[in-house]
Amino acid sequence: MEETVRWLTPEEQHAWRSFVRLQERLRGRLSRQLQTESTVSPADFAVLVELTDAPDGRQRSLDLARALEWEKSRISHHISRMARRGLVVRQECPEDGRGAFVVITDAGRAMIKGAAPRHVEAVRALFLDHVTPAELRTLAQISERVLEKLDEDAP
Repeated sequence: MEETVRWLTPEEQHAWRSFVRLQERLRGRLSRQLQTESTVSPADFAVLVELTDAPDGRQRSLDLARALEWEKSRISHHISRMARRGLVVRQECPEDGRGAFVVITDAGRAMIKGAAPRHVEAVRALFLDHVTPAELRTLAQISERVLEKLDEDAP
């Protein structure tokens, strides 16, 4: 059976490519800003944000990997590097001998505390200051709808 491809219309292609370029350029600029002004890598920042949002600053390794859309080996190696620098520690999970928690340390909290204000200002300057409140609400609605679908289809 031959599958019919639903090619993008010119309008869809324009919207999709603009969206992809926006994400790539924003991510690139925000990453450079983090590293030059705060000496925090984007990957470290992503892990630290997830941990600061978690109760008690801790999260299971696999849940952290899922939240970041990282492979199990990537999260393991990255957490090991962060642990060597004192930003996080691993704690065994008493209920599950195979699982472990990743816990943010005081040094990790200090790092994100120093980086977050600059990052927020960059997010405002590069993105938020250029959209209206109505556009922002629309973007949030679109993002939430697509994320719900991605969560439904998660492996």
